[in-house]
Amino acid sequence: MRTALASETADLPVSSGPGRALLVPLLVLATVVLALAGLGLGPVAISPAEMLAVLTGHGSPAHEAILLQIRAPRVVLALAAGTSLALSGATLQGVLRNPLADPGLIGVTAGAALGAVSVIVLMGGARGIPAGLAPYLLPLGAFAGAGAVTAFVFLAARNRAGTSVATLILAGVAVNAIAFAGIGGLIYVSDDVALRTLSLWQMGSLGGAGWPVALVALGVSALAATRFLPLAGALDLFQLGERAAFHAGLDVERAKFRAGLWTALATGAATAAAGPIGFIGLVAPHLARLMCGPGHRAVLPVSALTGTALLMLADLATRLAIPPAEPPIGLATSLIGGPFFLWLLLRRRGGLHG
Repeated sequence: MRTALASETADLPVSSGPGRALLVPLLVLATVVLALAGLGLGPVAISPAEMLAVLTGHGSPAHEAILLQIRAPRVVLALAAGTSLALSGATLQGVLRNPLADPGLIGVTAGAALGAVSVIVLMGGARGIPAGLAPYLLPLGAFAGAGAVTAFVFLAARNRAGTSVATLILAGVAVNAIAFAGIGGLIYVSDDVALRTLSLWQMGSLGGAGWPVALVALGVSALAATRFLPLAGALDLFQLGERAAFHAGLDVERAKFRAGLWTALATGAATAAAGPIGFIGLVAPHLARLMCGPGHRAVLPVSALTGTALLMLADLATRLAIPPAEPPIGLATSLIGGPFFLWLLLRRRGGLHG
């Protein structure tokens, strides 16, 4: 009996043999190339020789400021956010046995956004907050919102037989509506400064990345990655159904709790640092399965690398599209993910009709 995710990729080409063994090194190489392009390309181009001069302390002050204070944090944030969103999406798709799942489906992204918006509006002008603590309020608020939503939807969907996937998704739809209503109310009462910050943040961007936020996001991403990867075996068992997974020796509820906790942490940190960035959590796991098959021991690391590469590519595209203006990166990921999502829906519909 084929599982939901296995059947979703069974009729698509999957790399095998030597090509599959080289997949991770090639993705790492592609990510490194995109990272170097992100450091060097932009309204002011910086050649590899000039980068080396900056790193050795012999570069011009202008290049040093652009490279070390603007572009390097941006690349680090793309690495952190891409990894976090892709791993969260792959994990949720495995737990829910739903190939259309991503952190936005069950309200995690909306909860993180509500927490972050609350910090921007309610604490943006607050006095008495230590200067060293201020950069970390946004990630903490986003994580609190994501964690509260994750706990709520999992509790709401739980019954005597376990956790109902259908109820979980419906609870996520309701939470999304409530969270966006809350965001709308906060926007309504915000002042001009907070309103401008919100309008830019809500469309998603890596342009405002600074070292404090980028390093926090990177630390959370690295921590979450070390906790997501050991879940690979549990995610494979989930594809057999919760009852079969339980009889195979899996502590189903504990595995769900761990997946929900780390999804909330990773999504909250990424959303706080870069704003809501859609479709990375949906597209990256699917591309990973096309390249390496449905087994989560391969899907998780390949998803992380694919998500990072996609986000770096989208960031580079927005930076070079109409310089010196810079469209929000959320628009670019939506342009990539929207058509992919429609293709996936039409393909599933065709499979059902077939």
